[in-house]
Amino acid sequence: MDNSATRRRFLRNAPLAAASFAVADRLLAQTPVSPTPEAVITPVTFQHFSAAELDEDGKALTGKGGNKNLVDAGPGLACAVVLTTEVAKSAKEFEWHEGRDHILAILNGSTVYELGGAPVNPRLTKPGEHLAPDSTGATRVTLAKGDLLTIPRGTPHRRSTEGSVTFYLFSPSGSVKV
Repeated sequence: MDNSATRRRFLRNAPLAAASFAVADRLLAQTPVSPTPEAVITPVTFQHFSAAELDEDGKALTGKGGNKNLVDAGPGLACAVVLTTEVAKSAKEFEWHEGRDHILAILNGSTVYELGGAPVNPRLTKPGEHLAPDSTGATRVTLAKGDLLTIPRGTPHRRSTEGSVTFYLFSPSGSVKV
């Protein structure tokens, strides 16, 4: 067989083989070797939230502010989803989390986030949760309707809302394999 045909076949199949190994590696890393009761994952059924239901939830929060927990992270689903409305509210301190990320999608209004930097006088409030009164070198970002923001775990952040804002907060938790 000619070397160029062999080389073309290898180049065509190599990405598929690499992807297969990556998927197998990821599955093996997530599969306990000897299952214990704590390691057994309870199946979670899907959840559907209609636009009408979400609109009603948003209207119920409008004007007064607050949270509506749509999905709680727990066994079988490592992501919480919260619908939040804030009216003239500002965090006093920066917070950051060791075991969860944040993804925000702004539905209405606007808010300002201060992100990153070096926390000043940080303290542990409970396992994996931290607060600090300030963060030197933080970047200021204004978010408005339609904007999306990702905040990786370990990133100090603080939110300030002068008027009002409504957003979805997706908060994936658990270990991340890099």
